[in-house]
Parts: sequence; C-alpha cells; structure tokens
Amino acid sequence: MDAVVEEILRLKKEKGATILAHYYQEGEIQELADHTGDSLALARIATKVETPVILFCGVHFMAETAKILNPEKIVLLPDRKAGCSLADSCPADKLARYQEMLRINGRKFQTVTYINSTAAVKALSDWIVTSGNAEEIIKRVPLDYEILFVPDKHLGRYLQEVTGRQMIFWDGACMVHEIFSVKDLLDLKRKMPQSITIAHPECPANILEHSDFTGGTEAMIRHVATFSEPKDFLVATEPNMMWQLEKRFPKHRYHGVPGISCACNKCPHMALNTLEKLRDCLEKMDPQIEWQPFFDQSGEVLRRSLLQ
Repeated sequence: MDAVVEEILRLKKEKGATILAHYYQEGEIQELADHTGDSLALARIATKVETPVILFCGVHFMAETAKILNPEKIVLLPDRKAGCSLADSCPADKLARYQEMLRINGRKFQTVTYINSTAAVKALSDWIVTSGNAEEIIKRVPLDYEILFVPDKHLGRYLQEVTGRQMIFWDGACMVHEIFSVKDLLDLKRKMPQSITIAHPECPANILEHSDFTGGTEAMIRHVATFSEPKDFLVATEPNMMWQLEKRFPKHRYHGVPGISCACNKCPHMALNTLEKLRDCLEKMDPQIEWQPFFDQSGEVLRRSLLQ
C-alpha cells in the first residue's frame, strides 16, 4: 500500500474522520473514500455520519453544505481554493439586487437554486435543487409563481423543457460542461454508430439534443446498469465519472467526449484535491469550514429541499 494512503488511513482512525468523495474526484481518492456520490447523495449521507469529523473531497460549496447540515461536526476540505465556476457566476449581492428589481417590477416568483452555489446565495433562495431532485422540487413551486432559476442556464433550459414551467434564467454555466465539442461528439458517433451517448444536463442544448440519455451522475449509473450486453458509452460529463462507471460495470467501454480546446474536460477545481492534501488536512485539521451567520437560513432551505 502507498505510504501516503497508509498515513491517511492512520490519521482517519486517529482523528475520527469519515471521508466523502464526489464522483468527479480522481479514482485514487474515490477508492479511499468511505462514501462516494453526487451532490444530493453526499448531502444526505453527511447527515448520517457518526464520526466527529467529515473530510469532504469535492469543492467548497459541497463542504459548506455538509457543515450547514451538521453544525456540530468538524468539516474539512483538502484545498480551500477548490471552488466552482457556477458558484462564482452568481454572487449573492448581485442576485439580491436582481431579485429586488423583479419585485419592484411586480414579478411574483420563487428562486430555485442549483446546489452549485454559495451558502450566501442559498440563503436568498426558496428551494435548492440538484440534477437528481430538480424535477420533483419544481413541481412544488405553486403554478401562480414564476421561477427564477440560478445559476446554471443550461440546466434551467433543460428543466424548463422537461417540466413545462417557464423560467427566468441566470446567465451562469459550468466551465467543464460548457466546452464539450458537438463536432467531436458527432465524429465519435459516426465512428461508433452502435454507441450510446449519456450527457449531464449541465451541458449545452446542442450536446443534449444528440444524446441518447440525459441525467445527473446517479441517473447515469442507473441507466448504464440496465444494459446486460457490453456497450460503448460516450460520456459527456467530468471524465472522473468514467472511473466510477468502469468500477461498477467493467464489461462496458467508456469514451470521454472531448472539449472544444482540449481532449479532456477535467474540472480544475476538483483536481486541486490530492492524496497529499488529504493527509495534510487530516494531520493539521485544516482547512475547516467555519460557521457563518447566513448558514442558519441556508440550512432551512437545504433541509426543506433535500431532506424532506
């Protein structure tokens, strides 16, 4: 066993930590985790953790969510700089001004916010959604209210199409999912005409319209599980997702859809977490997610949206 992994396992036991890892983490981190999952699954798992420490291998808003739902726990994030382009696209002060402008103009709306957002933005929201629960949550919004959907315009447009609810979109997008090349996808489909394309709803419409299945990461896993014969899957999401698919369903072959400017769409924020940083984080018990005043309001919205 690698010496760094041995140190992490020793420190995990010594500090009383549970390791949670998102599907977009490197395979070596997912292998080490006590639990892997998407944002929704990990938020729910975090509320059931019995150890005093949660080491969250993901990005900042995910660790923030774990802390908000578990105020008494120590929540660690291996690299404090592991942010999110979607969360960055929607600053809380800018959203608050936009909401006020809509109210002044007589618009009656509820704000539905993708979980890829800061806690301060969640505190301004009526509902929080993930790609796994968004359709269900949107059904809870009264029909006489408009929906302000923030921050992901691509996910919002997809949800508008599948639910039939008209929405006001914030102009945000995920840097990983926005740069998939539709030309390269079509080239791959021509080379492998029997392949099946699975795409995350954060992708632009021109990728989704050429996909055989659209869904979040948990939905992708469930979909791939339905195929008994070996298949070629073209995967339009963060490429570390393929590690999880290969581990669960090794009989299939998985091919990442290239981006416009690169062959690999790895999230640079997720990639900041490394085994060495996991070790150092446990050893120093830092960086920790510190409690903020607006976490109370964020917690109310998160619990109503994700846990009830």
